Amino acid sequence: MDTEKIEKIYRVFKESTELLQKNLDVDFLDAFIETGDNLITGEIQVEDGKPDQATVQKLKQVYADFNWQEYEPEELRKAIQLVMIQANRVERIQANHQFTPEAIGMLFNYIIENLPLSQDQVSIFDPAVGTGNLLSTILNYFQDHQVKFNGTGIDNDDTMLAIASMSFIFEHLKVVLYHQDSIDNLLVKNADIVVSDLPVGYYPIDERTVGFETRSSEGHSFVHHLLIEQSMKAVRPGGFGVYLVPSNLFQTEEAKKLLAFFHDKIYLQAILNLPSKMFKDAKAQKSILILQKVGQNAKQADQVLLGEFPDFKEQKEMVAFLKDFKKWAQKSLK
Repeated sequence: MDTEKIEKIYRVFKESTELLQKNLDVDFLDAFIETGDNLITGEIQVEDGKPDQATVQKLKQVYADFNWQEYEPEELRKAIQLVMIQANRVERIQANHQFTPEAIGMLFNYIIENLPLSQDQVSIFDPAVGTGNLLSTILNYFQDHQVKFNGTGIDNDDTMLAIASMSFIFEHLKVVLYHQDSIDNLLVKNADIVVSDLPVGYYPIDERTVGFETRSSEGHSFVHHLLIEQSMKAVRPGGFGVYLVPSNLFQTEEAKKLLAFFHDKIYLQAILNLPSKMFKDAKAQKSILILQKVGQNAKQADQVLLGEFPDFKEQKEMVAFLKDFKKWAQKSLK
């Protein structure tokens, strides 16, 4: 992968976004969506005289000799990551809207590669797709390895969903996106695998959680618990859920209801903590949770896999850890 190409794409995105942000008087992300639309359609969108002609001419200079279709999907994805980092500097995006880090996406890829999924076509679903970075990391990996897929993403934030849609077009990924609250009734059924960097916190609309087994008895319910329940219902028997969750997921009082929901429906197969050095505050540590829906040939692993990934800088230790995971998956998962 050519880092100079990634830098060139980023410069085009950043410069044109800043021009539009200033002239249209909009947020950085809205301006980024606007420049993405310009590049995809090949035309600079002008409405009610905005952007003005001076800005249009500057944009033409920035866009000159730039054809996004000449670049590799991963080059475009990484450039979009850099834009999102810049957006966070400018606007301080809330934690639940920030993109999933590259290293975590790579771990998801390795885990998914070792799950017993269909060899013909994989149906994959993200109920909190956000900017689409985690899902596109996985789907680009699928494309590189000639794995056919059906991709679906849902998010209730129209700005995040617009960025995801733009990203998937840039990366030549066919993904069906829905703008809705994933706690509402889902159209997705029988997915082979659900993946998600789950938003963490309380879900504010109590009346929508009626009937959920993970619903809190008093006050608001944890949105990450509700999304696990809801999305695993959309998985086929024997299918998997791979989630990024708080490491203390099973250490709260509400965890009892989550575990009760698992009973007779879901196998808890593994929970793997991310390296503790990634987090300044131990309370913020995240883990990768692997679930499997009861049915078909699925069975509870003889031993639930518990562990912590080595620091990413410790390459030998990481390689050994991943080899151990592969052996465990081949032995325990069907």
